[in-house]
Amino acid sequence: MMRTPAQFLLFALLFASVPPVLAADAPAKPDDKTKPDEKPVPEAKVSVTHHQVHIGKTVVAYTATAGTMLMKNDDDEAIALFGFTAYVRDGGDPRTRPIVFAYNGGPGSASVWLHMGILGPKRTELQDLQSNTRGPFRTVENEYSILDQADLVMIDPVGTGYSRPVGKGEGKDFWGTDQDVTSVANFIVQYLTQNGRWASPKFVLGESYGGMRTGGVSFNLLTKHNIALNGVILVSPYLDETSGSAGLRIDEPYVNYLPTYASTAWYHNALANRPAELQPFLREVEAFAQDVYAPVLFKGARATAAERQTVLAGLARFTGVSADYWDKANLRLDEGHFLQELLRNSGQLVGRVDTRFTSGDISRLSETMRYDPYGAAIGPAIVASFNDYYHGELKVESDRQYVVSGDLEDWDERHQQPDLDGYKVPWANTAVDLAQTMTMNPKMKVLIQQGYFDLAVPYRTVEYVVDHLDVAPALRANIDIQYYDAGHMMYVHPASMAKFKSTLAAFIQGSLSP
Repeated sequence: MMRTPAQFLLFALLFASVPPVLAADAPAKPDDKTKPDEKPVPEAKVSVTHHQVHIGKTVVAYTATAGTMLMKNDDDEAIALFGFTAYVRDGGDPRTRPIVFAYNGGPGSASVWLHMGILGPKRTELQDLQSNTRGPFRTVENEYSILDQADLVMIDPVGTGYSRPVGKGEGKDFWGTDQDVTSVANFIVQYLTQNGRWASPKFVLGESYGGMRTGGVSFNLLTKHNIALNGVILVSPYLDETSGSAGLRIDEPYVNYLPTYASTAWYHNALANRPAELQPFLREVEAFAQDVYAPVLFKGARATAAERQTVLAGLARFTGVSADYWDKANLRLDEGHFLQELLRNSGQLVGRVDTRFTSGDISRLSETMRYDPYGAAIGPAIVASFNDYYHGELKVESDRQYVVSGDLEDWDERHQQPDLDGYKVPWANTAVDLAQTMTMNPKMKVLIQQGYFDLAVPYRTVEYVVDHLDVAPALRANIDIQYYDAGHMMYVHPASMAKFKSTLAAFIQGSLSP
């Protein structure tokens, strides 16, 4: 999931085997070369189990390897235990079998959401638009898993899952835009080496802030390690902190958030004259946002009273929030204010991560969201079923808590953009890295999966970033954007789940051809 600088860390954004070899972080052995004043470095441990899953009409036999990998610095000193779960189809040729490295975002989110939501061989049984808070919580075979097409490695960045700094490592070495990119890229390289996967077709999949990470990882892998990816998959991707964060004193996000305010109001029947169809309505809103709303915001105090009134009337018409409220907000609403205001009179709060969800409002007087109805509805089931599955079926043993949402202190927002000769910009934008990677590796394909009811990363903020990628026109044919009638984690929506799998499978196969 995604963390916006002007808001809050999202809800993690907001979850028959052979005997295992495994997974507690054991203390160092007595003969380890540890100085008296240094803490022993825990051993990396993995559990290896064997399974099969039905995916469509195919039975896939696979080996699961779950646990931690020890990472070291250039001086051969231990710095981190990196948690991961790898699923490898039995009998596959490692030279030709595709491999997908996947993670969520945050920063500070473990990979549990993608893992148990859509990618892994087991998924949490969820009821869409319902409060999934009453046990027993169940996992089921995931007929939409990608394992029939590619091997899968779920990654938990340092500070999430069982990943943490050890030895010479400190949080500051991992908790920042560039530090995070470097550590995840290094993990991928080490995994490829230890498992003989250098020749494999390689893909990286990131959700939400995982998009920010992926832009940097794709560039790092290519320029630091000579690893050319076949493709990257960006799920509801957050790539640019400024254009993607309403609440800053920048006008771009307000313009790009407006269509999702409109889709949300349309979904909840909050419009005075609600159109019958969503898509024609969104085209109308997009045109208004670009041609009427944006120019008035750009003019600021120079906008005339008539121009301002025209904009206020349009904002009220398209969003279901009164012109008076928009006027008091000086024509600019971040998502927290909008979601609190939209159904205030009915005592309902609208979800941010998926605006189709609603729940009771804790305070009708509040101007900010006290919680996200989406996270409250799906979080307990995913987290409970994951822990049951991880310890029960995958046989992972640990006396530590699996950290679903890490509180990563003092995250370093800065980013060393590759086009600025080493200068670190204060607000990251790894779309620049992605564009340069596409130019240097013109065969790399990009798939973007985006929901119409996502106010964590609204779809127009993603289109805006793509429209401004500095790549040759011919390379734009390498980018495919797919849309869903759902939110940020579109795969909780049954119809979108099936489309997500079919689209991803076709993308992987298409990225293997010349």
